[in-house]
Amino acid sequence: METDALKLWERYKERTTFHDEIGLSLDLSRLDLADEFFESHQESIGKAFSDMADLEKGAIANPDEDRMVGHYWLRNSALAPTEQIKQEIDEAVVSVKEFAKGVHSGEITGSGGPFENLIIIGIGGSALGPQFVSHALGDSSLDRMKIWFFDNTDPNGIDKDLSEIGNSLDRTLSIVISKSGGTKETRNGMLEAKAAYDRAGLNFSEHACAITGAGSALDQVAQKDGWLKRFPMWDWVGGRTSETSTVGLLPAALQGVDIDQLLAGAAACDEVTRKEDINFNPAARLALAWMHSCNGKGDKDMVILPYKDRLELFSRYLQQLIMESLGKKEDLEGNVVNQGIAVYGNKGSTDQHAYIQQLRDGVPNFFATFIQVQKERSGELFHVEHEAITSGDYLSGFFQGTRRALYEGGRESITITVKDVSAFSIGVLIALYERAVGFYASLVNINAYHQPGVEAGKKAAQRVIDLQMDLFECLMRRDGHPLCVDDLAMEMQAVDEVETIYQICEHLSANGRLKKIAGEGRFDAQYTFTRSDSDELPLS
Repeated sequence: METDALKLWERYKERTTFHDEIGLSLDLSRLDLADEFFESHQESIGKAFSDMADLEKGAIANPDEDRMVGHYWLRNSALAPTEQIKQEIDEAVVSVKEFAKGVHSGEITGSGGPFENLIIIGIGGSALGPQFVSHALGDSSLDRMKIWFFDNTDPNGIDKDLSEIGNSLDRTLSIVISKSGGTKETRNGMLEAKAAYDRAGLNFSEHACAITGAGSALDQVAQKDGWLKRFPMWDWVGGRTSETSTVGLLPAALQGVDIDQLLAGAAACDEVTRKEDINFNPAARLALAWMHSCNGKGDKDMVILPYKDRLELFSRYLQQLIMESLGKKEDLEGNVVNQGIAVYGNKGSTDQHAYIQQLRDGVPNFFATFIQVQKERSGELFHVEHEAITSGDYLSGFFQGTRRALYEGGRESITITVKDVSAFSIGVLIALYERAVGFYASLVNINAYHQPGVEAGKKAAQRVIDLQMDLFECLMRRDGHPLCVDDLAMEMQAVDEVETIYQICEHLSANGRLKKIAGEGRFDAQYTFTRSDSDELPLS
């Protein structure tokens, strides 16, 4: 009688695809798929293949912004729909390489000498991709430049980075990344950086580059102030799919990453995942695995478990790529569907001492994706036991043990295996997930390439800033007379925003920018500032 273990072995052989040309395999054996699962989805995945082919040919894939989606052209410019786009892609790669070479050779320097440090000022896709690649491929003993990220509008975080850079700001290059130039977090980071250079008696323009759209607000500032260099950011590249554009290539090249290999890995994976074969295409099979695990409705979360420290930031990168692409209220026909897949994770085997207990015995509201890396390390092996067992053997053992324990507990998983952590393999992983996201969006009939919810959040944030300016004006009119929150809301004619006004007052008073006068209860406190406090407010 065939044992369960032998059945699983047969299923592993049947449901694992091996892609030696890109050093990757995809194992779906720990998903309880029906025997006819792939055949039953032949028609829907056929439409996904067709949709992807149209996208690569230059169809308008983001009707909200009337733009194409062309991140696949970035690693194979011959696919670009026009000769002009092809030429711009090729020229941008050359420009990145030439600039990096100039920085590394000392031809391009800061006011204090050759550039040693790099500040990336961006948010979302303009930071997550570069951060992931930097962490995965960096080596402090080999990196050509040390890298920091201003990836949030958090003053304390910015101060921490500047403190670490210390007195070497004159040998620090800053790259500001924003397609429109209007992203507030990035603008704030740029202004904070410029102020730091000013305090050090340095000219920011002599230490700055921009990656932005032609003619954007940022492009105009960089041109007017004579920044070192401006690199293109095209409207047909979304932030979450921009790692193989100048957004990702410039920081990587400056750090010393082989960007040719990064692009080659992505291009090779694109070639494999372009083939219209449901039994072979790893991105199509991955998307269908998500369909099975999430019931096509995001019923379960995706837990990313890379068993490699260098891939620790992969889950953060995938959070944006997957959740911003698939988290949509409406489908392509305007029906309310509230689609999406929640993504979280850290790394193995660290997670075995954190939340694996719940995954194994708690709420079965997830499916796991293990990322296995075959090569342990680049240096000489070190044995921790019996002159035969390495730390890497334990890591592999913990991966296999966790995978088995989850499956025995009725928890499904996917396993992706790559040979190593190299520029080529990172390019492969990026391209694999980009394509899988596109296929899945077609399967569930949503637009993966717009983000109306993000724009709504930006508008709501701006409303808070507008209210804060109204609050300042209101208090100035009162000439130092304190008011409680309810009275402020009445005076500002914003009664429906009273909670927001309370939060603003609390934030300002915590930072010494308003005076808080205690009342009988928490919400009876009054707020004001003296005339001297308001003299420098730029209200015009």
